[in-house]
Amino acid sequence: MLSRDHRLRLQEILERVANNQSVSLSERIYVHKFADRNQTVATWLLRARRKQQKFQPQDGVDELMQALDLGSAEPVSPPPADDEDLGDWFRGAPSWLGRS
Repeated sequence: MLSRDHRLRLQEILERVANNQSVSLSERIYVHKFADRNQTVATWLLRARRKQQKFQPQDGVDELMQALDLGSAEPVSPPPADDEDLGDWFRGAPSWLGRS
């Protein structure tokens, strides 16, 4: 259970994280110490990071994931444009593995 003083300090720090304002290393350590032990604080941190990234749901699944606090708050990089062909991947395979 969080004391009132801890809760207020955590919420103040997380508000600055969400608004992309300056947060010291010691404050980040303080938040992570509580987030590692308290699921509520971990959820607050995840929401603050999503708000910091200005995450905009693309479809209903994204909205559901955000509402349930699932998934990562980190930005996802798109896959490389030159995706390999599955056939190329099997090019070095033994002949018995080929199509019949």
